[in-house]
Amino acid sequence: MSLYTNESNIWRIEPNISNSAGNLTLHLLGNLNHFIGSELGKTGYIRDRDAEFEKNNIKRHTLIDDIDATIGMLIDVLGSLGNTDLDKEFPLHIQNKKSSTGNTLIHLYGHLAYHLGQVNYHRRLIDK
Repeated sequence: MSLYTNESNIWRIEPNISNSAGNLTLHLLGNLNHFIGSELGKTGYIRDRDAEFEKNNIKRHTLIDDIDATIGMLIDVLGSLGNTDLDKEFPLHIQNKKSSTGNTLIHLYGHLAYHLGQVNYHRRLIDK
């Protein structure tokens, strides 16, 4: 978010661009806080997935604060997992499939990387 030269561009969409960087950020934060924070860390986070794509014009500093808080949660929760935890079945089924916690974390990493790439392209296309 800090690389955008114009803060309003974080929320800008153009033809053939479905989601703003802001909405992708909210989506990633919701996903990580739900699957890792709530399910593994028992943080009590309650996800509102629809709001991740409906909200807009949240200030850059608020998004960055939320990113920092999520990073802190990830450090705490993932740091508390042992090798045997990774072999256990993940509490939720992803795409209606059972999976180990380790495999689910790899899936979540792929999801994160995919959308971070979209945010990077969004910035390079929109924030000229």
